[in-house]
Amino acid sequence: MTMATQEEMKELLTRGVAELVDPDGSFQKKLLNNPGKVVIKLGVDPTRPDIHLGHAVILRKLRKFQDLGCKVIFLIGDYTAQIGDPTGKSKVRPEIEQAEVEKNAKTYIDQVGKILNVDPKVFAWIRNSDWFYGPTDLSPDPGIKSIDLDIKRPDGESTKINLKPDSFLGKSIYYENTRMQRTHFHNSQIVSVTLRGLLWTMKHITHARLIERAMFQDRLKKGEELYMHEMLYPVLQGVDSFALASIFGSCDLEVGGTDQTFNMLIGRDVMKANGKEPQAVISFDVLEGLDGKEKMSKSLDNYIAINDEPNDMYGKVMSVPDSLITKYFTLCTYTPLSVIEEMDSDLKQQKGNPRDLKMRLAKEIVEMYHGREKALSAEQTFVHTFSKGGIPEGVPEVSVMEGGLLVDVLLDQHIVPSKTEFRRLVDSRAIEHMESKKGIDSYDETIQKTGTYRIGKKRFIKVIVG
Repeated sequence: MTMATQEEMKELLTRGVAELVDPDGSFQKKLLNNPGKVVIKLGVDPTRPDIHLGHAVILRKLRKFQDLGCKVIFLIGDYTAQIGDPTGKSKVRPEIEQAEVEKNAKTYIDQVGKILNVDPKVFAWIRNSDWFYGPTDLSPDPGIKSIDLDIKRPDGESTKINLKPDSFLGKSIYYENTRMQRTHFHNSQIVSVTLRGLLWTMKHITHARLIERAMFQDRLKKGEELYMHEMLYPVLQGVDSFALASIFGSCDLEVGGTDQTFNMLIGRDVMKANGKEPQAVISFDVLEGLDGKEKMSKSLDNYIAINDEPNDMYGKVMSVPDSLITKYFTLCTYTPLSVIEEMDSDLKQQKGNPRDLKMRLAKEIVEMYHGREKALSAEQTFVHTFSKGGIPEGVPEVSVMEGGLLVDVLLDQHIVPSKTEFRRLVDSRAIEHMESKKGIDSYDETIQKTGTYRIGKKRFIKVIVG
């Protein structure tokens, strides 16, 4: 654990931060005076398994808090994932099956270790099904033939009773013994959310408060459906904060993107209604994706995953629009802000080449997730491939018949998704035969000899005529 200087503390609470809600300053006082007692919540609905640089903005900030001694609780929303937060979506999100949730949750936890310190002193993870599921929601594994109940007699001896796994008492014991609160954190009292408790909370949250949400207002103005489970979602997220405060002693801060600000503020209301110290809230600036327009998202295919191979990651960073260079440095690296300000000034005055800055950015990001050696190798590959017109190593190969159509090969190998996309690439002269340095200008291009094609900026394929 290290003590932060005043300047470091200021950067921690401002760099990449869109909004900090801490009305009485209680969180900041605790962070300054007793960081080892600070508990920070990050909730994730594991609907998709990849963590990208947009997620990493928050994770890297959390690592800074961990370095001060704060404990990060990585909350896997396996229960609420099956309901779905409609944040940023104009339609109801489909439910996701529990098996897929479990698979994605494991992937998430494996990946966060690339950024967060997973030492139990400063890290823990838990599922919110731990308090939302009741005994009757559970189905013990079919392989379990009986569940043992140990009863201590007055004489000190114990009696073992075999219960049917699908009986209420059997499920209750199974529930008691499989809660993470008991198995991982050894709590004597298990937090469980009942309908009665939820209704008590709802008595303190008005309909007018929930309907303030901008996304809900947009739906209503368009005459679109708005379902009650969607309106309830922010309250359930707030209940998560209450549960964590009960399990870990406090929930001092919740972090998320600006699209989560409303939900996190509702969490303050829920905690206050249930007699807990309201959490502070930090929302972070949204990182635009490779298109330079929309929020980085897997569904929009404009993302850079932290598990991307070094060469792919480097190449993707190099395709970031020049207008986002300084924002990527600010949100995705540890480059000092004073240095970034100089970069921004040079860009505005058109000093130097933006490409040089992007190469530095790409190298720093690859090094962060893959190490210095692989970052240097990725840089060399990029220079050889894109600056000197070379061909990268490991290009996929396919055997073809002489005279076959290039479009058919690219479609068969899933290099391009459709003939329409192929035509667009041909029209923009984005397909090149590397050996002849010849750009493809015909939709009916045929393959006459063995060679390598570059499709767009990053895709290559070698065709072997046999």
